Amino acid sequence: MLKEFREFAMRGNVVDMAVGVVVGAAFGAIVTSLVNDVVMPPIGMLLGGVDFSNLFVVLKEGVKAPGPYATLADAKAASAVTLNIGVFINAILNFTIVAFAVFMAVRAINAARREAPPVPAAPPAPTPTETLLTEIRDLLKSR
Repeated sequence: MLKEFREFAMRGNVVDMAVGVVVGAAFGAIVTSLVNDVVMPPIGMLLGGVDFSNLFVVLKEGVKAPGPYATLADAKAASAVTLNIGVFINAILNFTIVAFAVFMAVRAINAARREAPPVPAAPPAPTPTETLLTEIRDLLKSR
């Protein structure tokens, strides 16, 4: 069983998949930083200074401290039950960017795999009999 597992794990597809998962995780971290640190601050500023990471609704106040809470971290520290709208919006943007990047990669791979349409074969050369008949036809036409 150990030998079978080793063969399975060392197969090309499994190793390629493992590399893809590691690169995907790193790419996900980059996209998360892009959304949280680059995209959302200007959008929040345009919407009147809204910090999307702290956009939440308190469903039930915490037992450790009563509301209102200035930040989501304060609400979590007080054990409040919150509806985290801003975190959800950030997750949607992360997904959209990752999905678009994967779509573009798959599209590029499919374009590279696409075969050029086959060039039509040249018609075969006429046989000696066909050539002779063509000459006879042309001679009869010229009379």
